[in-house]
Amino acid sequence: MNLKLKVWRQENSSATGRFEQYDAPGIPDDASFLEMLDIVNEKILEKGGDPIAFDHDCREGICGMCSLVINGTPHGPGRATTTCQVYMRHFRDGDTITIEPFRAKPFPILRDLVVDRSAFDRIQQSGGFINVRSGSAPEANAIPIPKNKADLAMDAAACIGCGACVAACPNASAMLFVGAKVSHFALLPQGQPERRKRVLSMVAKMDEEGFGNCTNHYECEAVCPAEIKVDVISRLNREYLAASTLSLIEPLPNAAAEGVA
Repeated sequence: MNLKLKVWRQENSSATGRFEQYDAPGIPDDASFLEMLDIVNEKILEKGGDPIAFDHDCREGICGMCSLVINGTPHGPGRATTTCQVYMRHFRDGDTITIEPFRAKPFPILRDLVVDRSAFDRIQQSGGFINVRSGSAPEANAIPIPKNKADLAMDAAACIGCGACVAACPNASAMLFVGAKVSHFALLPQGQPERRKRVLSMVAKMDEEGFGNCTNHYECEAVCPAEIKVDVISRLNREYLAASTLSLIEPLPNAAAEGVA
């Protein structure tokens, strides 16, 4: 396959970015998208140029680090897939492919196609966990959990935190991500003791990081590699409303100190 690439290049977070064009001849149609970029980078290096910087790790659709916008779609063509799982057979010989980083203010560009998604880490650290004793695994049947709730919790837990939902949303909303993390624990008995604190803390941190609100475009669900449903956003809204209302009657201990009153 002979392709042309329009790639976003940006030296650092404070530099002015621009699109640069590259020829990509002789690309095997069974190569993955990242392997195609590897081939292009080898040719750039042979000419003494700077290779295109892009994020990657597992290349197995697990980590979500391969955060690219391909022809305007986060992670590129196809459903329930990450960039590393996109193969060049999805394109036609002679195509021009536009490659950009995820576009969102809370995801500042570090270089070229690499963005800083540590805002997701900070949201997770604000409440996306449970405080329990570590040690040996408990008996599987010690805490009975209805199968429908266990299935929903597992569906929400499938979120890999790649940020495609933010990149696809016109509001740069992180509510699919936060909704998945809140839903995961809200559905299980282990998550009940910190249920109110969790949702209030995570939503407060989400707002602080500068993510927008959901206005029901559903673009997030369409590009999610884990196929997280927008139902988790509805659950997030219910959890937040319930926690906010109850906090007016029964404030959380030390809530003011934690910024979740």
